[in-house]
Amino acid sequence: MSNWKEFSKGFWAENPTFRLVLGMCAPLAITTSVKNGVGMGVSTTAVLVASNIWISILRNAIPNQIRIPCFIVVIAAFTTIVDLSVHAFSPVLYDALGIFIPLIVVNCIILGRAEAFASKNQIWPSALDGLGMGLAFTVNLTIISGIRELIGSGQLLGRPVVPPAYQPSLVMILPPGGFITLAFLIAGMNVISRRLEIRRAAERKEAPQ
Repeated sequence: MSNWKEFSKGFWAENPTFRLVLGMCAPLAITTSVKNGVGMGVSTTAVLVASNIWISILRNAIPNQIRIPCFIVVIAAFTTIVDLSVHAFSPVLYDALGIFIPLIVVNCIILGRAEAFASKNQIWPSALDGLGMGLAFTVNLTIISGIRELIGSGQLLGRPVVPPAYQPSLVMILPPGGFITLAFLIAGMNVISRRLEIRRAAERKEAPQ
């Protein structure tokens, strides 16, 4: 149960995009298409898992006074590996994501998980934490990019999915569209969370003492 909790917390309770509001650069900048969103999410997940594992392994060897620079060095090493791998195996995606792959090294989600979790826990929980957060981030980017691509261009994964008469709302694939989509998704998640809290409170009151 504990392992499942560590893995699943990123999808709701500690959702990095819609609850903690971390790493906003990617959700706002590259989510103009689903391909970009998934590509960025998978790249970030790879760095998250690898850096969490190695920081957990080295946690007792890293002096507390210089832990943040050490974390950044580890994250930068895996970001470089991912950057070169994407460049080699998917040049089209690499060109689409551009500078945002190297910028993974300063993503608050990755540094935050290193500081808050991996540096204090063993390897397996740290790997699950990184995987769960990374997959949740990928899902978030996919949802945002899917909405923006569908409304902004009438396509999904580059293929038309709406009637020819549909007039795309181009603002959705421009920078303001990222803020608009993110705002509605955060608001929706807050509404659902509030309703769930009210329901749980009502159930506790109705439960026999």
